[in-house]
Order: sequence, then structure tokens, then C-alpha cells
Amino acid sequence: MIEWSKQLKSAFGASFLWLICLIYFTQGFRSFVWTAISYHLKDELQLSPSASQFVSSVAFFPWSIKPLYGIISDCIPIRGRRRIPYLVISTVLSLLPWIILGLNASLRTFKVPLMIFLTVQNIGSAMADVVADAMIAETVRLERAAFAGDLQSISWISMALGGIFGSLLGGYALNDLHIDAIFLLFAILPTLQLVSCIFVEENPTNTNGISEDLSLTSLQKNGDENEEDTYHLTNGLSKITTSRRKKGQKNSKKAIAPKKSQMQAKSKSLALQWFSSLKKASYSLFNAFKQPIIFRPMAWFFLTHITFPNISTVMFYYQTEFLNLDASFLGNVRVVGWLGLMLGTSIYNKYLKRQKLKKTLIWAQIGLSMLSLIDMVLVSRSNIAYGISDKMLVLGGTALTDAINQFKFMPFLILSGQLCPPGIEGTLFALFMSINNLGTTVGSFVGAGLASILSISSGSFDNLLIGIVFQFFCSFIPLVFLFLIPSDATGLSA
Repeated sequence: MIEWSKQLKSAFGASFLWLICLIYFTQGFRSFVWTAISYHLKDELQLSPSASQFVSSVAFFPWSIKPLYGIISDCIPIRGRRRIPYLVISTVLSLLPWIILGLNASLRTFKVPLMIFLTVQNIGSAMADVVADAMIAETVRLERAAFAGDLQSISWISMALGGIFGSLLGGYALNDLHIDAIFLLFAILPTLQLVSCIFVEENPTNTNGISEDLSLTSLQKNGDENEEDTYHLTNGLSKITTSRRKKGQKNSKKAIAPKKSQMQAKSKSLALQWFSSLKKASYSLFNAFKQPIIFRPMAWFFLTHITFPNISTVMFYYQTEFLNLDASFLGNVRVVGWLGLMLGTSIYNKYLKRQKLKKTLIWAQIGLSMLSLIDMVLVSRSNIAYGISDKMLVLGGTALTDAINQFKFMPFLILSGQLCPPGIEGTLFALFMSINNLGTTVGSFVGAGLASILSISSGSFDNLLIGIVFQFFCSFIPLVFLFLIPSDATGLSA
């Protein structure tokens, strides 16, 4: 283990490894603060389950447009660099909302301002996730390609640890801390991430001399031997102060004019270059995605989300208000969910990756449908007659659901990686992830609409069982569209 760590440190550098681990740990640790937000929407703002789910769905929408961040960072370098400047911007966007919401109580008490700040925070988090993925992809190329699996493993372990600690501590923090303190405490992680960016170097990209010309720190002196010009740059704008000892002022001004014209032309050329890069990247992405071998499987994964009404927020209200499960227990439930997810990953890699993909997806979808019966038993209170506690059902159901979900998600990751054409792997993979996130968001909106139609509200769960039964039958719809999955695809070859 120590030798392995030394090899990674030698290959990538301690600063880079620390930054990558911190980014993914922070992504996982977000459960620490979002647990508090769930309770804040329910208890402080007193929103209905459908309204609370709507706010959360809007706030998480930025995760559905991840390719946009990837294309922009790929095509528009800042001072010749494509990663670290965007990582700084994204970190600032993910940091400031927590500080502002932590210090300003009035912004937390209104739904719309809170939703806006949470959305901005998710823009920063999603962008940081894309940039970190791109940094890993670029770093493991060529001579360090042998360490690709190791770096991905470190990223996954960091996120899992962050999720476990965030879920575990988030529930207990609610019992002892006010929400403003939770926001400010969480802000420590993006602050560390921002500081860590300083210590990671990034080589500037080749911009054909344009960026260098536009960031001049001095201009070439012009004029005859009797003239002396001094140039200063203030706030990024070139300010020219000329002190002349002898005549020739008109000739000097004429000499400056071509310089200004040249800089304007180069600035225009740079803008055209950026536009051309964005156009080419978008065109390549569209052409790759519209191919049937890529489009059809991604369509299936999208359909599995939008045809399944997600009523997780409604269940959260039911568990806290009707079953009286406290925040610390629900934090432990999320920890069990992370452990189930890790178990599902291990089982898939060991036993299922050589199986036919379609067969694995069929059984995973049927398994998730059957797990809906646990919620039916819980809401109908049938478990009481058999002496099964509510906590046992919630813990077991969460662990099994997350494990089986991973049987679906792992093929999704593998198939995405196999279908990515060379040259746009990162952006197309981000598109696949965005489709998954967008499907989840749409499913949440559908679930919020279902809760509203059934008049399920805080303290009124009479029709919740109807919603779960409807959800159960909808979970079989994706089986109808399995013809979209290649028949011969496995976890090893598409």
C-alpha cells in the first residue's frame, strides 16, 4: 500500500492527487449539507412534499447540462489554460452560496432566493466534477496510462468516503447545530479546494500566439532616436503615457495606431477561433450521439427514469412525520445506502460483467420493481402484524435498492465508455451522465406532479399507498423498450 502510494505520488505529484481526492470527497460529502436542506424545506419553509421536490429538482438541474461545461472549458481557454481557471470559477460558484446563505437568514426563509442560490451552487459543483474528470483523462494519457485504473479507484474511494462521512455526520449535526452553522462548516471544503488550486500547475495550451499577444505587459517602442515612450497596463487595459523630449509627436501617434488595430484584429481572430472550436465540438458531439449504437442504449436509460415517478421526497416526509424517524437514523440509512452501492459494484465486477447486458438489466429492473413492495408494506403498516420494525424495513430496503441500482448503473458506465469515439470521450461521457441526471430530474418532476394529483401533503398521507402502487406498475415499462439494448453486449464488450 505504501509502495503503491509512492508510485502514484511520483507519477502525478502530491498536489494533483490531493486536489483530485478533495474534489471527489467534497462531492460525496455534499450529503452533509443537503440533509439539512431537506429538513429546512420541510420544517422551516413548511413546503408540501410536491413543492419541496420541485425546488430540489430545479436546484439539481445544472447536473443535466454537464456537456456544456465540458465544451466551454475545452474550446475557450483562459490565459491559455483549460482546466485550473475553470476549476477556480466553479469552486467559487460552489462556495459563495453557502457563505451567503449561512450569513443571511432572510434569504433562507424564502423559497425562490433559496432555490436560486442552491442552483448556482450546483452549477459550480457540476462544473468542478466535469473539470476534474477532464483533468484525470488528460493526466493518464500516454506514459501514465498504466495508472488510469488507480486514479479512477482513488476518485471513487474518495467520493464514497465523503458520502459515508457526510451522511453519518449530517444527521447528527442537525441535532446539535443550526442550519447556518452547517452551511458555514461545509464551506470549509470548497475553501480548501480553492486554495489547493494554487499549487497545481497546468501547462498553457497552444493558442497560436493569440493569447500571448493579448496579454502583453509591454509594447514595442516606436519612433525615431530622439523619442522615448513609456507604457503602463492598468486593470487589463493598455494605458499609454508618452513623454517626449523633442518634436515628432504626430509621427509617434501614427505609429501607435497600427498597434491598436493589430490588437483589435487579433482579439477578433481569437473570438472567431473560439466560435469555430465551439461549433466543431458541438457538431462532432451531435454526429456521434445520433448514431444508433449510441443513441438507442442512452434512450433506454433515459426512459427508465422518466417512466418511473420518483416520490423519494414524499417518502422522506412520511418517514420523518408519520414514522417519526429522526435525522441521525436517516443519516445512518444513507450510510447503509453507500455501503450497498459499494457491495453492488463489487458483485457486478465479480459475477455479472461477463453476462449478457440485456439479461442483467432485465433482472435488475424486476428486482427494483419487487423492492417497491417494501414501501407498500411500510405504508400499509402490514409489517407491524409480523413484528418487523419500521427501521429494519427502511434500512434493508435502502441497502438492497442501492445495490441493485448499481447493477443498472455499472453497465451504463461501461457501455458509455465503450461507445465514446476517440477525441471526444470526455464530452460525450459527460453527455451520457447528463442524460442520466436529466432523466432523474424529469422523474422527480413527474413524482412531484403525482403527489400533487393525489393530494399528498405534510401530515396527509392517505393516498400515498396509491402512489406507490402506481410507481410499482410503472417500473415495468422500461422492460418493453429493452430492444434498444444491443443483444450481444456484455460488461466487457459492446
